[in-house]
Amino acid sequence: MADTETPLHPLTAFQRGMLMLATIAMGAGMSINFVVVAPLTRKAGLGEVEVAAILTLSTLLYAVMIPRWGRIADRVGRKRVMVFSLIAMGVTNMAFLFTLEAGLAGVITGTSLMLTLIFVRLWFGLLTPGLQPASMAAMTDATTPLNRAAGLGMLGAGMSIGSILGPAGAAALAPFGALAPLWGTIVFCILIGILLGFSLPRTVKRPRNAARPKPLSMFDARVRPHLMFLVSYFIGVGMVQQTLGWFIEDRYALAGDDPAAVGQTAVLYTGIVFSCMAVATIGVQFGYIARRRPDPRKVLWIGLAMVAVGYIAADVFHAFPVLCAAFLLIGAGSALAIPSANALGSLSVGREEQGAAAALLSAAPPAGFIFGPLIGAGLYQLNHALPLIASAVLVGSLAVYAMLVTARRPLAQD
Repeated sequence: MADTETPLHPLTAFQRGMLMLATIAMGAGMSINFVVVAPLTRKAGLGEVEVAAILTLSTLLYAVMIPRWGRIADRVGRKRVMVFSLIAMGVTNMAFLFTLEAGLAGVITGTSLMLTLIFVRLWFGLLTPGLQPASMAAMTDATTPLNRAAGLGMLGAGMSIGSILGPAGAAALAPFGALAPLWGTIVFCILIGILLGFSLPRTVKRPRNAARPKPLSMFDARVRPHLMFLVSYFIGVGMVQQTLGWFIEDRYALAGDDPAAVGQTAVLYTGIVFSCMAVATIGVQFGYIARRRPDPRKVLWIGLAMVAVGYIAADVFHAFPVLCAAFLLIGAGSALAIPSANALGSLSVGREEQGAAAALLSAAPPAGFIFGPLIGAGLYQLNHALPLIASAVLVGSLAVYAMLVTARRPLAQD
């Protein structure tokens, strides 16, 4: 089928790449907290559930504010909202860093520390969600129905890559201090925000009568199963990512008299594990998925099974090199599973609705991270291995469903 339509507001390949880089920065800025904040807040005297509650509340507010920021972007311009969101992420993470530093120094303690961290983190959830809807709307206007799913897929891939590269970068920056990785993402987000302001074209007011793809409801019967599937998957991921830093610190007895030194070591070890996952994810994504373009129905269950086996191996085998190998397997599996699940959800509707489906499915990660970290923290208090085991059971169940049901479903036809 020939694509005869013209994009409403076309972008160059470089400008589309900048949109993807912006989502990478956003993903890194959000996920770095699981490497840095989780172990250091415990060193500052907060419990596991308290730490998870701080991050969960901001994620909940983030998810609620996404559609509102989408409407703001339509009124004031997508470029302005994207630049504002990235700089706001840097500034709010900086405020969180200063508060955490005061907690580690004993300047703020106990309930005062928790309430201050909640207050600062809520500003993160309030001010930063604009990038996601604004970038998707910009990409929608820059594409046609024929290549819209691919364009929006770039943004989804950017967020996924950033969510892994952020923690992985902690391994490189941890030797400079436990808080250095957080400083790295702060600088990265602000820098990309400034570059985005110079690289994207000036905001063009959209004609009131211009045709725009209609959004899909989350209750749409065609997309709902895929959305729930992805939300379930990210609940499992959230359980592990929230508790992994604690798990590494407790398993390898990273305890001592100097909280700063212990925190720095925990950040380094956790960053190394995430680095392994990042290497595998990027290698499979660009070395296999992008080149071979496999049938998502055939590789989805394989990727999920790899993730489940990796979680089990991380619990069963105690040697740190084996833990790294387990997360190599998890990274490779996630590179197969996440794009496949998103592709199947997008392909469950007609071509003209694929962009709207991709936008709806992008809500799955923040939705999953509303519940996953809090569940994981609760399970961790009962037993340190429970988050890994529970996630393995959840993802393994999804793998069985994908093998027995999803793999046998025909793709939707126009």
